Parts: sequence; C-alpha cells; structure tokens
Amino acid sequence: MTASPARPLDPARDGPPPSLLRARRSWYVYDWANSAYVTTTATVLFAPYLTVLARRAACGEGAQGCTRDLTVLGLQVAPGSLALYTTTLATLLSALLLPFAGAVADRVRRRNLLLGAFAWPGAAAATAMVALSGDRWELGVLLAVVATLSLTASSVVNDALLCDVAAPAERDAVSSRGWAAGYLAGFLLLAVNLVLVSSPGLVGLDEEGAVRVSLASAGLWWGVFTLVPVLGLRHLPPRPAVPGAGAGGVLAPVRQLVRTLRGLRSHPQALRFLLAYLVFNDGIQTVVAAASVYGQEELGFGSSQLITTVLLVQAVAFGGALLFGRAAGRFGAQRTVLGGLGLWIVVVLAAFAVPRGAFGTWLALAVLIGLVLGGTQALARSMFSRLVPVGAEAEYFGLYQAGERGTSWLGTLVFGLVAQLSGSYRPALVALLAFFVVGAWLLSRVDVAAGARDAGQG
Repeated sequence: MTASPARPLDPARDGPPPSLLRARRSWYVYDWANSAYVTTTATVLFAPYLTVLARRAACGEGAQGCTRDLTVLGLQVAPGSLALYTTTLATLLSALLLPFAGAVADRVRRRNLLLGAFAWPGAAAATAMVALSGDRWELGVLLAVVATLSLTASSVVNDALLCDVAAPAERDAVSSRGWAAGYLAGFLLLAVNLVLVSSPGLVGLDEEGAVRVSLASAGLWWGVFTLVPVLGLRHLPPRPAVPGAGAGGVLAPVRQLVRTLRGLRSHPQALRFLLAYLVFNDGIQTVVAAASVYGQEELGFGSSQLITTVLLVQAVAFGGALLFGRAAGRFGAQRTVLGGLGLWIVVVLAAFAVPRGAFGTWLALAVLIGLVLGGTQALARSMFSRLVPVGAEAEYFGLYQAGERGTSWLGTLVFGLVAQLSGSYRPALVALLAFFVVGAWLLSRVDVAAGARDAGQG
C-alpha cells in the first residue's frame, strides 16, 4: 500500500509551527524581565527614595519642615521635584539615542544578541542602586539615567522582534500576552519587596537598607531573565543582510535614519499614529512616574502603602491586558484604545479628588488604573507594528520610542513645575487631562487599514 503524502502545514488551520511558538514564549520573557525594574524601581521606590536623599542633602539629617532647595548646576531645585526632573533628563537623552538604536537594529542580522547588549548595562546600573545611601542623590540620578537609556534602547529591539514572532493578525493578542507576563513578574517581585520594606528587621536591615536591597533585586531580575530571550530567539532565521550594510562605517545608520525620516511622508497613517501616541502616552507615563510621589507627598502614604497599591495595580493589570487583547479581537484595537483613553480621563479626575489619607479610595482608583494601564500600551504597540514598512521595523520602533521620549518629558516637566510653583501636586494633575483628550482625537483620525496596506503588512 502506498502511503499518502504528508499534508502540508497551513498556518491558518494548524497554527504557528512549534519552533515559532517556542520563540514567541522566549519573547514574552523580556517583558517579564524588564517589568520588574519598571515596577519596583521606576514606579514605586526610586522617586520617593531619591526625594529622601535630596532633602537630606539640602537640609541635613532629621531636618523637619525644611523648605531649602538643592543647587544643581547653578539652578535651585526643590528636593520634591528632583525625581521628576531626572525623568525629564533621561527622556530627552533617550529621544536623541533611540532613532540611532533602531537604525542599528535593522542592520543587525541577530537582533537577540543586540537585545542583550542594550539591556545588560541598564540591569547593572539598576543593581548598583544598592550603593545609594546618605545624601548621594547625584549617583542616584546617574544610575537612573543609564538604566532608562538601556531600557528604552532594548525596548526598541524587543518591539521590532514582535514582527518576527507574530503575523499581523496575531499581534494584538501576542503583544497583550507579553504585557500581561510583565505585570505578573512585576507583581511577584514587588510582593517580595513589600514584605522586605514592611518588616526590614526580619533580615537585619533598617528601612533604607531594605529599599536599597529591593532596588538591587529589580536589576538582578532584569539581567538574569534577559538571558531567556537572548538564547531562546537565537533560532529565529537571521534577517536578510541590509544592502550596503558593511559600507559607510559608523555613519551608515545615520544615513539610513535620514532615509527613514524622509520616507515617513510615504506612510501618513504611521505618522498620524505617532503623533497621537506621543500625546496620549505622555499622559500615561506622567501618571505612572508621578504616582508614588503624589501618594507619598500629597496623600501622606508610606512606602508599604505605596507598594501595596502597585501590587494591586499589577494584579489587576495582568487580567486587564488580556481583557483588552480580547476586546481588540471583537471591537478592533483602535476602538479599544479610544475607550481606554476615556477611562484614563476618569482616573485623573478621580485622583485629583482623593482626600489626604483616604487609602481605601486610593486602592479603588488603583483597580481602575490596572484595568487600563497595560491594555492601552500593549495595543498601541501592536497597532503600530501594522503601520511600519516590512524590513524597517526596528527603525520605525526607534522613532516610536524616541518620539515618546522626545515629548514625554513635557508631562513630567509641567507636573514638576506646577508642583513647585503651587506647593501642591493636585493642580499639576489637572493639566494631564489635555494629553488624553488631544491624544484620543488624533488617534480617531488614523486609518489603520489603509496604513497597513501602504506598509505591506496586509
């Protein structure tokens, strides 16, 4: 009897091949790796701890009610605004770096290796935060800037890899799962750090020592788990060599970037989306960056309460990201993100109205933040992946991240200035409404289907 020939695989019927599924699972792990730093350090512990160091440098140990400013490069800076200005500096530097990082990534045949090269210096800087003590705010600013530059550069490569591990129709779900994995990781590490900061005496530490150990743990987590995508994505087919990639030396990526910027005129939907994303993501990032300082300084919550809040956000955001992914499958990513931006407006108004010390109300607000936080950003990433030209994914994601960094300094700068001038963080919160309203209007004008056709993404 003659055996019938093997039926050829049909991706639409049989799903992705096992090798691609393994690569996709490895890709999820980079969100798992870096989200521990984003959650424990960038969102919860670093800004309040840097504020403590800065106030100690300005006023000395144990000075109560001191309103003395720091002198930074000849400028007077309120200690309570230093962390926000640090974020501003890091985002501006990122805006200059990231387009070139994207241009380099599109010229590298093995992006997984570049992912590690960009990620590990930031993980090392985050781990070195264990050395922050006394009034060493200058070291804190330096390490935070290095970690931020590393995080954003590696995110460009990771975002571009989404196009290698998922077809356009799968990217909303795959991107949402990556974000969900990140929130789960952030929750797990932060839960451990909550116990450490709340009861430092159990391991022979004081409160500041527990904070420093927690900061270092986030850096170690980031560095160790980055090994998974670096090794797990090595079996992806190498990218085709870019014509002339060996020519031009160090200036070749610059020339390639110039060509990409000129080519944006041929992809108007991608450009429209970028403008919308720059505006509404500025609002999201400012809320995230300022939340811990707002909770500590304006509402009077301690470190353990702030960590509990973020733990709740992380737990809800895990399900929220998956929920937004499913909603995008039913209603479309664009409509789902627009609905999410409406909820962000509710978040800002509700945060403005939270009374000082009202921790229960603050936790209820945290649930709403968790629902929309990951979903809006995950779907924004997958939407943009359908608007970028095939073969130039990293360059366009470099512009995506650089544009975000090039404008998101505005939100933190405005927030910091209004807080310094008014003496309260509440008025600063009102200004953030404009970012969500204008961003939603711009996003509603994007034709995703037309943009995908122009980009050859189907």
